[in-house]
Amino acid sequence: MAAAIKETVSNLIGKISGSEEAPREPSTEELQSLQKKYSDAGQGQVFAFIDELSTVEKSRLFHQLSTFDPSRINELADKSLNPPKTEETSVKLEPLPESATASILDSDPADLKKWYDAGLKEVAENKVAVVLMAGGQGTRLGSSAPKGCFDIGLLSEKSLFQLQAERIAKLQELASKTYGAAAATIPWYVMTSGPTRGPTEEFFESKNYFGLDKKNVFIFEQGVLPCISNEGKIILESKGKAAVAPDGNGGIYQALVTSGAREDMRKRGIKHIHAYCVDNCLVKVADPVFIGFSAAHDVDIATKVVRKRDATESVGLILQKNGKPDVVEYSEIDKETAEAKDPKHPELLKFRAANIVNHYYSFRFLESIENWAHQLPHHVARKKIPFVNPENGEGVKPEKPNGIKLEQFVFDVFPMTPLDKFASIEVRREDEFSPLKNARGTGQDDPDTSRADIMNQGQRWIEAAGGVVITDAEAFGVEVSPLISYGGENLEFLAGREIKAPAILEKEE
Repeated sequence: MAAAIKETVSNLIGKISGSEEAPREPSTEELQSLQKKYSDAGQGQVFAFIDELSTVEKSRLFHQLSTFDPSRINELADKSLNPPKTEETSVKLEPLPESATASILDSDPADLKKWYDAGLKEVAENKVAVVLMAGGQGTRLGSSAPKGCFDIGLLSEKSLFQLQAERIAKLQELASKTYGAAAATIPWYVMTSGPTRGPTEEFFESKNYFGLDKKNVFIFEQGVLPCISNEGKIILESKGKAAVAPDGNGGIYQALVTSGAREDMRKRGIKHIHAYCVDNCLVKVADPVFIGFSAAHDVDIATKVVRKRDATESVGLILQKNGKPDVVEYSEIDKETAEAKDPKHPELLKFRAANIVNHYYSFRFLESIENWAHQLPHHVARKKIPFVNPENGEGVKPEKPNGIKLEQFVFDVFPMTPLDKFASIEVRREDEFSPLKNARGTGQDDPDTSRADIMNQGQRWIEAAGGVVITDAEAFGVEVSPLISYGGENLEFLAGREIKAPAILEKEE
């Protein structure tokens, strides 16, 4: 277990790579001991240029390599490059049991209110925390900044981080007012990666944490693993640095432990955790309905899903696979299965629960991480990885994939969860899911569609409250600040009023 934790400890690496101060210089004995450890494991090439390095470079290489167990890396590489042959067995796919599912679209309003009230009470009692997976950069969006810093083009120019922070602030306010709590607090745990941690911390500081109390924002870093050649060797990025890559969003579990985030949750008395990805501009952070639903079912893991648009939509599905909860990718499902209809609802697909990486965890589940984290599989991503040839020291930029990056997926833990401790709730796509994946102008999951989804949602809220939004072919929608309304509530003051689109509502008028 120690090795499993050790392989994901990356805070030190991040400090080494981003700090101007040199790390502690190792003694000759320490350096020789580590070098022998790698040589004995057949990975001695990482020290090929040790005699050419400056004192600072030697120190940085030493500290980087000290965070990995080469024998464990060999084990992972062997399993990934030489997966064991398994006999083909029939795969049985079924939707999750009805007892473990619900839908915002057709649930009894009384149940929705019961879950909302119960979830809001948990917030008021400071038992709810939020974990944000924010390790991605905005490269596809044409930005070098962390994706959470991105402005999708709203009239307010708010970033994704700010939208989510303001939803937390509003929910804290709602919980305090509803239950008379002195000051409800939802701690926000922001998981970054090596390249995004520094810029994320700087962005939060520059924005004064978007009005949240700094002591309730915990920024930490996911782990990394060395990149491996097709021959199973650790790749050198430079003469004094091994090539590494983030360990995938499944690294969240170990990162919560090694960063101290889980311990912080324990000290605060957290019982419920909402985890989600930064790129969803519509995410209902710490959604009381979701918290109340999950708590009512007494589950360890719950997921939000949206209804699959049609049989051909390229989305993963949450279902039962051989009697266990799982996520099955669209490429793993044949045409007949994808098109199958629900016997009880012939107008709907049988398999329609699209995964949106929006999860609930009980704290008791996170308490057991050490018992199962080492069992999570590592997936292979074959990549073109620039490297230094250990034979001659020349830098090489490969033209085809020359190695692998190892990563874990956040849903790898689902099959380890008893079916009676797993649940799923279907939500409206137009209200809760608008991912930002592509560059502007793509027409799908890009800044323009994200902006439109926010503006259209605001218009729906205002019209539901009795307001009138005047639009035309060129102008539509209203941006409603999360500080005014978390989910469409408290907009009665707009009844009978006309608002000309596009518009922004930042305060009650």
